[in-house]
Amino acid sequence: MSNRVETLEFQAEARQLLQLMVHSIYSNKDVFLRELISNASDALDKLRLESLVDKELSADTSDLHIEIEVDKDARTLTVRDNGIGMNRDEVVGLIGTIAKSGTAELLRKLRESADAAASQELIGQFGVGFYATFMVADRVTLLTRRAGQSGGTRWESAGEGTYSIEEVEDAPQGTSVTLHLKPVDTDDNLHDYTAEWTIREIVKRYSDFISWPIRMTVDKPGEDGATTREEQTLNSMKALWARSRDEVDEAEYKEFYRHVAHDWADPLETIHMRGEGTFEYEALLFLPSHAPLDLFSPQGRRGVQLYVKRVFIMDDCDALMPNYLRFVKGVVDAHDLSLNISREILQQDRQIRAVRRRLVKKVLATLKDMSAESYRTFWTEFGAVVKEGLLEDPDNTETLLELVRTASTHDPAEPTTLRDYVERMKDGQTEIYYATGENRATIENSPHLEAFRAKGYEVLILTDPVDEVWVERVGAYDGKTLRSVAKGQVDLETEEEKEKAEAERQEYADLLTFLGGALADSVKEVRLSTRLTTSPACVVGDAHDMTPTLEKMYRAMGQEVPRVKRILELNPAHPLVTGLRKAHGEGGDTAALTETAELLYGMALLAEGGELADPARFTRILADRLARGL
Repeated sequence: MSNRVETLEFQAEARQLLQLMVHSIYSNKDVFLRELISNASDALDKLRLESLVDKELSADTSDLHIEIEVDKDARTLTVRDNGIGMNRDEVVGLIGTIAKSGTAELLRKLRESADAAASQELIGQFGVGFYATFMVADRVTLLTRRAGQSGGTRWESAGEGTYSIEEVEDAPQGTSVTLHLKPVDTDDNLHDYTAEWTIREIVKRYSDFISWPIRMTVDKPGEDGATTREEQTLNSMKALWARSRDEVDEAEYKEFYRHVAHDWADPLETIHMRGEGTFEYEALLFLPSHAPLDLFSPQGRRGVQLYVKRVFIMDDCDALMPNYLRFVKGVVDAHDLSLNISREILQQDRQIRAVRRRLVKKVLATLKDMSAESYRTFWTEFGAVVKEGLLEDPDNTETLLELVRTASTHDPAEPTTLRDYVERMKDGQTEIYYATGENRATIENSPHLEAFRAKGYEVLILTDPVDEVWVERVGAYDGKTLRSVAKGQVDLETEEEKEKAEAERQEYADLLTFLGGALADSVKEVRLSTRLTTSPACVVGDAHDMTPTLEKMYRAMGQEVPRVKRILELNPAHPLVTGLRKAHGEGGDTAALTETAELLYGMALLAEGGELADPARFTRILADRLARGL
């Protein structure tokens, strides 16, 4: 086997992150040990699982453990495991690059953050804990051999943009990471990480719940004054979820959350539950306090960890949690499943589906019972995801509707519940009015809201992409139809106003016919509006038409949908519209009237935040008209 040493460069993003680490972007440097132990624990979990699945795997699983070794004279600290290990390509892929989406965004936020705690949270979102070793070490050496393979790999770097890598013959199974420690510097929170009490304290604080033994050989004074060497286990190894709630303090819950979620912030809520009866299980779930940067990424982490009788089975077990609750982190330990159960079997397992229903109901009940302040934080971070449940989970639609919070015209700052909206409805109002759009400002300035605002009707302001879909799917709340202000006919008029509107329709009949023909390629109908008070025109859809935003969404996903023509509504009280009727009645220039119709339609599109089909033609006609008016 060749012992050729190669020197490679880190991926650009990894190199930048290394620089941030080396230059101490946060003060609590002790966490590097927690991250190494967490990585080692994951490697042992993976080997245990792979040995159960692959009976032919040539690997020693008789004494799986994590070992910490210090050399005070050489000032090195080594964290070693006999887990799954890595081959050369895995070393380059996992350490030489950051194979995560949104890394550039992470780096930008890290640079902008002057707050040490905020920096820790951002790092935790990406699980890049290995890089934390360069806060305390001048040089890091990694030796690894994948279980079942004969050759190993040695990796080394000083964290300055390059690393060396070579193949070796004598590497033991698993991975060891050796840190060549920087000098102690108490002013910079660099402690003596060769000191036994320091290591004990860090392990107890961060990793006591790890299910594998964490061992270290320590000096033990004898009765005659002689010192002997003794191997000790530093952690209790008791599964936190198997203990009763009374036996666990809040600090232990927080540390366990950081371990399973790879998040350095505290959880917003903790859910500790036990299922008994025909199918026994324990669950320890957490609601995060902030959304991860990969929340909407298809490659983002999903679901909770599954254990069977304290044996780790799989990460991201999506069979236990629906996609709209993908932010929930934690562990479910089932007592009655096979150790070699697959994802495919899980999806069909009747007992797993029953557990899933219970977990979902418990999570939704927890959300319902949260304090107003905590729930406000939660909804800000995860509200858009929770609303996906209105499309995916018909069994819990009523509960989810009670959880919805949305902006409305009632209050410029505070969101409202659907229940509160209904309680504020005007006498005789039978529908819940809503408007969708990219942002609040665009919606509030939309001509569609003019009549509702003038008559004092509250309108819900929906700005998440999923809002376009769930309001159509759900259709009603508490017996009240959900009604878009931008679709169908609006009936807000008194009997007197209706009589006046009918007379105007007769008066404008010829103009409406002309405009319908002139704009036939763009609109399906031109009619007088009952929703406008100040704008000359607006564009609306039929009651059951697809919205333009929804059309865009489908096309962005690669789905071809037919183009939906909309309806142009005119305000008969606006001078531009009355002038257009007069000019048409007097037999004005047809070409000029047609151009005016195009301008009117274009302005209506722009007013609602829409896009012009031919912006160049619109601006040319507008410029000609402006020039003639000077």
